[in-house]
Amino acid sequence: MNAPDRYERFVVPEGTKKVSYERDTKIINAASFTIEREDHTIGNIVRMQLHRDGNVLFAGYKLPHPLQYKIIVRVHTSSQSSPMQAYNLAINDLDKELDHLKAAFEAEVARVSGEY
Repeated sequence: MNAPDRYERFVVPEGTKKVSYERDTKIINAASFTIEREDHTIGNIVRMQLHRDGNVLFAGYKLPHPLQYKIIVRVHTSSQSSPMQAYNLAINDLDKELDHLKAAFEAEVARVSGEY
């Protein structure tokens, strides 16, 4: 079978960065972020979080090929922000949301466990 090993879907090879940044040379305030070993799940979440930022003019992602385990997120911002600032803000906001979700889940599990 030609399929790659399963671990290649989520293990970042040694010497490879999880996220790489490439500025767009043709459009001002535009850049691409390549996120290794991720798929549509993370791409869509990051894209939606970027859209919540008023300084983001465009945010989208693509999966270059089904057998390449990476996504490319494109960000274009207004002059009040940079793509790196918008990306970092989106990641930090998502981190806070996930912390809140985890705390709410654990509190509910503790409440339900106490009822039995």
